Amino acid sequence: MTDARLRRGRGSLAVSFFVQGVTFALLVTRIPAIQERYGISDGLLPVFLAAVPILAGVSSVVTERVVARVGPAVVLRWAQPFVLLSLLGVGVGSELWQAAVALGLFGLAVGALDASMNMLGVSLQRAYGRSIMLGFHASYSLGGIVGASLAWVGAHWHLSLFVSYLPVVAVLLPVALVGSRWYVAGGSRPVLEAGEGKGSGVAFALLLPLCLVMTFAYIGDSTVSNWSAKYLQDVLGSSEELATVPYNAYMVTTLLGRAVGDFGVRRLGAVVVVRAGAVLAAVGFAVVAVSPGAWAGIAGFTVLGLGLSVIVPQTFAAAGRLFPGDSDAAVARLNVFNYVGFLVGSPLVGALGDAWSYRGAMLVPMVLVLVTVVYATSFGSRAARYGGGHERPRTVDVG
Repeated sequence: MTDARLRRGRGSLAVSFFVQGVTFALLVTRIPAIQERYGISDGLLPVFLAAVPILAGVSSVVTERVVARVGPAVVLRWAQPFVLLSLLGVGVGSELWQAAVALGLFGLAVGALDASMNMLGVSLQRAYGRSIMLGFHASYSLGGIVGASLAWVGAHWHLSLFVSYLPVVAVLLPVALVGSRWYVAGGSRPVLEAGEGKGSGVAFALLLPLCLVMTFAYIGDSTVSNWSAKYLQDVLGSSEELATVPYNAYMVTTLLGRAVGDFGVRRLGAVVVVRAGAVLAAVGFAVVAVSPGAWAGIAGFTVLGLGLSVIVPQTFAAAGRLFPGDSDAAVARLNVFNYVGFLVGSPLVGALGDAWSYRGAMLVPMVLVLVTVVYATSFGSRAARYGGGHERPRTVDVG
């Protein structure tokens, strides 16, 4: 595979991550507006928030089988436009059942999209022979900043959801379709050592620590994406406009952490970087829990983004290193725990907030993310090769 083709594949995949960052941010930062538009009660809101990751997890499992037949590039090429159109659907309706349908379709599409994007990312990192996975997720964070900023504009000018979403979808849909022409389907495969051949299978016992880390990281992430706006508005007394800021601040520091994270992994190793990120994220949650006002809360979410930024990309990369001959299957199965984290995190924080206090609820993801420190040794597996060290693997062209 030529270097030019790899560069085009890397650039087009970064665009895909960016588009998804914009899309997801536009959805989660307008949750109060969605709740008001459709008349969703506080008691029913966690059900709606939980349905999206459940359907996404089901879709991720199915994607593993589909990818085995058509490849991740084909899945991503069709899943991304569907996600964008589903976002637009959220802004169109007015009845409760219409919100359920639109969010359900969004969940199904985003499961296929997340799995296929990260499959291609792991494949490209293997072909490059060095850590580049954080760069893709940095593009996602940049998209999140753009999306959250657009959501702020919508809230500031009191725009309807449809008016906010339509121009964004009109711009990003053709960008995604054009960019999909250069996806690298399959990437390059390393020449494997004995016992690591294709089809060797994914041993769940080896993958389990990474599954737990992914779950805990997304419990933390879902707390920010689903509850930061509501926390600032209801607990810290901010305006609806200011309530869009925490997610934006979170995405800014997530972008910064991921922009330098690949360099940190190459210099210090994935284990050190992941442990440092987990401790920093816990500090961020603690600040949020005790913050006396809106700006202190925003500061906590800002620190939190810097800590969580490195964990998820390195979890996907570690799965690829553990199962180099079955990385697509490993990524698809690991991706399910992305949604397990969302499924647990969203209703957990909501239930604790209603039964106890939202301040106290912030301590639960704080404790869980600290558990990552214990499991961080799993990120050192095969670290000397294509991802955690400096050796470049020999590759053969399968594209």
